[in-house]
Amino acid sequence: MSVSHHPRAPRRGPALDVAVVGGGMAGAAAALALARAGFATALLEARAPQPWDAADEVDLRVVGLAPSSVALLHDLGVWTSIRESRSGPYAHMHVWDSENGAAIDFDAADEGRDLLGHIVENSLVQWVLWQALEVAGVRRLCPAEVRACVPREDRVTLELADGEGLPARLVVAADGAASPLREMMGIATRGHDYAQRAVVAHVATERPHGSTAWQRFLPSGPLALLPLADGRSSVVWSLPEAEARRVLMLEDAVFLQELGIASDFRLGRIVSSTRRAAFPLRLQLAESYQAERFVLLGDAAHVVHPLAGQGVNLGLRDVIELRDVLVAARDAGRDFASAHVLRRYARRRRSADTLDARGFDALARIYAWQSPPLVAARGLGVRLLDRLAPLKRRLAEHAAGL
Repeated sequence: MSVSHHPRAPRRGPALDVAVVGGGMAGAAAALALARAGFATALLEARAPQPWDAADEVDLRVVGLAPSSVALLHDLGVWTSIRESRSGPYAHMHVWDSENGAAIDFDAADEGRDLLGHIVENSLVQWVLWQALEVAGVRRLCPAEVRACVPREDRVTLELADGEGLPARLVVAADGAASPLREMMGIATRGHDYAQRAVVAHVATERPHGSTAWQRFLPSGPLALLPLADGRSSVVWSLPEAEARRVLMLEDAVFLQELGIASDFRLGRIVSSTRRAAFPLRLQLAESYQAERFVLLGDAAHVVHPLAGQGVNLGLRDVIELRDVLVAARDAGRDFASAHVLRRYARRRRSADTLDARGFDALARIYAWQSPPLVAARGLGVRLLDRLAPLKRRLAEHAAGL
């Protein structure tokens, strides 16, 4: 993937302040946030999202939106539409250890809030954002494929697959974990594969979920039961590769029984399930979040373990930080895409994302301990944390993005 091509004449249209590449949740939110803040913005995406319809089955990929993410979506004028379409609010979280019984509870009321978050379908968030882009004046280029990214003194030109060039003062790469733009700009990543897959499905249970997110740590990995709007629960079951493949192939009745055992029948019997799917788990962090007139955002910058459900929330916090940094620079009369300005965004977000990613990684490793003395020590630590209200509150506030 070369970065030295000479594109043809630029596309006609107004000069762009920002070109966002990637129309997933983080990319679409970034384009919308920047357009609403007064930047001339375009969004480039290879495939338009599938229209979301309330009559369709609930998407298997869901996200737990933290209060910081809800606040951003509200600020962008899309939250009401998302919430009223289909969202599962939750006010409690119960986390427990299968090996020693140690548990910790989080309750929104203890934090002076109504809710801890909302479980929402990825496809719903993406569709509502996509529709809002046009209203906000974002130029949607779709389908569009970037073949090269050519930085110059005062702009970056994206060379598209059709041979045309698109100049912008800043390029935001939100094109996913395998980000072609990150590679074009020579930014390396580090991390490791967990050799696990997250098996996902939606299940009906004998007892109601009680607007509670349930998470049990098993020797094989964490199992989450997340409350859906229709009363069912979304399963995210992290398993070693071979075990995940086996669970995917089980007959429904056997799967329901094994899931019931794995969840300690906390919600009673598992009554029924949708189809199952699985996706690989890995830790990946970009070595840098910036290059010349170029920044990374969302999964292009960081991929984390799903045990804390924070991946999308980290991406939306990237959006908040980038918008605020660019607006402050522009309003002060500075070049908002200068290296000095972008460094501020990159330094702040990379530091925060790395801290969170390493924390989730450490938690996954701690809960993988099998030695009886270590299991006992882990239980003692969890019980102590559950009693230390100030520390527990700090953890809850951090997860909420407050």
